[in-house]
Amino acid sequence: EVQLQASGGGLVQAGGSLRLSCAASGFTFDDYAIRWFRQAPGKERESVSCISSSDGSSYYADSVKGRFTASSDAAKNTAYLQMNSLKPEDTAVYYCAADDTRSCTLYSAKYYWQSFYWGVGTLVTVSS
Repeated sequence: EVQLQASGGGLVQAGGSLRLSCAASGFTFDDYAIRWFRQAPGKERESVSCISSSDGSSYYADSVKGRFTASSDAAKNTAYLQMNSLKPEDTAVYYCAADDTRSCTLYSAKYYWQSFYWGVGTLVTVSS
């Protein structure tokens, strides 16, 4: 059974950093693309990042490019999202998801999100 759990959220001041973790079980990270999403209060869910060790593809939303870095540790079966230079607009619940298409390029439209394996989210709050 594929299961994911995001953790590491909390309260941080603008300009600070947090590292989110996505602990996985029931699958091997190398067999999936790992995606991060977030949903801010009153806003639609948006795609934040994606990494795939299978085909080397990756994606970062323009709003986080240069500030956020996704990575994974196959030995620990854990993915990470390092978030630097945080802004109040980064405040959201963050989710990780596993995509068995193994691609960050294909099947990225919102229509396909329902096909991903979703983890429980973690709240990130960035104060002014």
